[in-house]
Amino acid sequence: MYDVIIIGAGPAGLTAAIYTSRKKLSTLVLSTDVGGQAILSSAVENYLGYNYITGADLVQKFEEHVREFDIALKVGVAVKSLKKIEGGFEVSTEDQSYQSKTVIIASGKIPRKLNVPGEKEFLGRGVTYCATCDAPIFKGMDVAVIGGGNSALDATLQLTKIANRIYLIDINPKMGGDEVMLEKAEASPNVTTLNNTETLKIKGDTTVKQIKVKNRSTGEEKYLDVRGLFIEIGSIPSCDFVGDLVKRNQFGEIEIDKRNSTNVLGIFAAGDATDVIEKQIIIAAGEGSKAALAAYDYLARLKK
Repeated sequence: MYDVIIIGAGPAGLTAAIYTSRKKLSTLVLSTDVGGQAILSSAVENYLGYNYITGADLVQKFEEHVREFDIALKVGVAVKSLKKIEGGFEVSTEDQSYQSKTVIIASGKIPRKLNVPGEKEFLGRGVTYCATCDAPIFKGMDVAVIGGGNSALDATLQLTKIANRIYLIDINPKMGGDEVMLEKAEASPNVTTLNNTETLKIKGDTTVKQIKVKNRSTGEEKYLDVRGLFIEIGSIPSCDFVGDLVKRNQFGEIEIDKRNSTNVLGIFAAGDATDVIEKQIIIAAGEGSKAALAAYDYLARLKK
């Protein structure tokens, strides 16, 4: 039985792992990947100590740091369930179960789907949720970015250097997100912004060829010829494996107190999977350290 199992290996989970290891707690990290959403960011300009670094490079440094410690890191596994057992908890993947005295949930978020005809069919054939991963594929092509926040703006700015034309499509009357990023996007000569516009359908043959959009003010519908569609409409907490065991809010986020405790003694949570106000890399890392220290204090009290 481990002292702590950490679910997720993004900034929150990896930071938590370093802190639990430094406290000499036996630690197992289970995750589908390393880096979570952080690895998708093309430019990180507000992480202390780095004026500029890509998300992929920052995650690489995180992982290198974690590998220096005695931490069992299992990547490529998805947690399916979490349940309370005598003396602790049992965390199950598809083919194995693990036990621990405490659990830190740092499973982050996953991209929100557009849920329009053609999205599923053309996934990997023009439809993507990761500009950092897939933008180079669309060099010199016309593409569309769907979304109205920072993730959509980030994708658009990446594509300005690669694609021929970018349609930035937002269902809202006015784009949100960071003003500096918005100004850069709007100043780019190859970006066409379509506000108050809904995406209705994705069409193609072997790959994406067109998308059908509708202006919500006028009702006008038209097709845009594009070869790539980057869906950047936010994300949802990746923590369905908790079932009814852990309390969540109306957005599906795990509710925590100021010490990262959940409603279940011994279960802590950190990062984007929780109801913490802001979703930032540096905040997730800080929350991960808090959760680890809280788990350590909890275990210390158990031994008394």
